[in-house]
Amino acid sequence: MKRIFPPFRNSSRQLGPLEIRMLEGLWARDSATVRELVESDYHDLAYTTLMTTLDRLFKKGLLTRSEEGKAFRYAPRFSREELHREAASNALRQLLDASPASSLPLSFLVEILGEHDKRLLDDLGKLVERKRRELSQQMGRQDKVQRNSKETE
Repeated sequence: MKRIFPPFRNSSRQLGPLEIRMLEGLWARDSATVRELVESDYHDLAYTTLMTTLDRLFKKGLLTRSEEGKAFRYAPRFSREELHREAASNALRQLLDASPASSLPLSFLVEILGEHDKRLLDDLGKLVERKRRELSQQMGRQDKVQRNSKETE
């Protein structure tokens, strides 16, 4: 999990170990108050530490909160998968932006996928083909709209 988050270089998005631990706890139970967390899995942390950490995650836009009596109930704004997807997307964007030739980072990606698992290369090929079909269909629709708008002029 820790390796997923370093691409968030922006300090407002960078997550520390305690923040990751809090997110894990909230994903496991969907939502919780500070008191519920202290009484369950977080006996080793002070109430105020948990409260501050959850508030920081809320301010970073990673949690929602609603008033519940005198306390707040916190819930993850994103699923674990959505957050991983965003982190991976940001990492790839940074990699592509950092290289003068976009083929260089792509060749590294293909090499790493091949070293990790050959099936990932097959999956990548399928994803590329699916994206090509989507783009082709979009272009076909755009061409049709442009032809129709020229015909009505």
